[in-house]
Amino acid sequence: MAQSTNGFSKSGLSRLHDVLARHVDSGKIPGLVALVGRGEETHVEALGTMRHEGGAPMRRDTIFRLASTSKPIAMSAAMVLLDECRLRLDDPVDQWLPELADRQVLKRVDGPVDDTVPARRPITVRDLMTSTFGLGIDLTALGTPIMNAVFESGVFSQGGTPLPEPDEWMRRLGGLPLMQQPGERWQYHLSHDVLGVLVARVTGRPFETFLRERVLDPLGMRDTGFHVPADKIDRLPPSYAPDARTGEFTVWDEAAGGQYASPPAFQAGGGGIVSTVDDYHAYLRMLLNQGKHRGERILSRPAVQLMTTNCLTPEQQAARTALARDNVHVSFGQGQQGGWGFGMAVRTYRGDYAPIGQFGWDGGTGTTAYADPENQLTGILFTQVGLSVPDPARLIHDFWTTLYQAIDD
Repeated sequence: MAQSTNGFSKSGLSRLHDVLARHVDSGKIPGLVALVGRGEETHVEALGTMRHEGGAPMRRDTIFRLASTSKPIAMSAAMVLLDECRLRLDDPVDQWLPELADRQVLKRVDGPVDDTVPARRPITVRDLMTSTFGLGIDLTALGTPIMNAVFESGVFSQGGTPLPEPDEWMRRLGGLPLMQQPGERWQYHLSHDVLGVLVARVTGRPFETFLRERVLDPLGMRDTGFHVPADKIDRLPPSYAPDARTGEFTVWDEAAGGQYASPPAFQAGGGGIVSTVDDYHAYLRMLLNQGKHRGERILSRPAVQLMTTNCLTPEQQAARTALARDNVHVSFGQGQQGGWGFGMAVRTYRGDYAPIGQFGWDGGTGTTAYADPENQLTGILFTQVGLSVPDPARLIHDFWTTLYQAIDD
């Protein structure tokens, strides 16, 4: 029998290392940092270099742009407000977000943006928490007038263009019709940015300030935030978006002087956070511990259970299923977990090595972070290569396969 370390076999961890190293040695992934954990024990791999052309090696404390892997962390601020009854799930959001009052809804998703009907009801807090408020980034509707309007309005930062300050951002969002009736279908991304504005308006404080005070600082997440201070900028690699046709490496965002080098005008909960593997591990361990960290309660047990349980009806789930299963050529096979909780995916069927109940999410900059209650396992993999090509998605797939094959109990 192979020797094991805290439930991982040594041979399995060796295979994990070899598979990750193979991706780096291919030249398609300059570098990566991976952390796997069970209980209080962790195993870390830091491979390759910070830049495509070489240079400084990846380190355990390298800081990465999380992209959509921001969502599970950002959601925790709103969960604090639910715990304190400063938000209620079925309250309309109009009192805090008047820009979203009296919505108009498209008659057809692919129709003209002025061909609308009134919304059947107001948007609620629950709609935002579950990404069902009616508007989002829908890869199945690319090229439609509404998706063109979303991109043209500047409410989604597609190519690194900074988002405007929150009031202006909400004004632009409020000028768009909804794609679906409130509560009808899951729509990706934009609800998480709206939630950041909601938290700020309810608390009267910047979103990051409240998130840091109530979640990040208690968890010791010192390297997590919406920008990288000057004394840490050397720990941030450039972010690459390789050419989809040729694979040629293109810098999407540099570290020094880039979009994360100074505090942003808009603190985007949907994709604007930077972090390290150890910081993210602390967050996932808190969720596995039902909201507690070293004896201190960050979130209530029911709040964590709500976040990490599928909350979508089959009807709401239809768009998510279509994206994951019918558009693998767009998503490179990501997103096929089945369910969605509050701010994260929740596995509702066994489609690969991961069991039902695993929760977490991936990011378009080549990031993945999940926790598994059944095995009390965490896995985090960060790299600097975006999902403009399938290579980082294949790396992520192989990471999870080799992590689960390393379990030895």
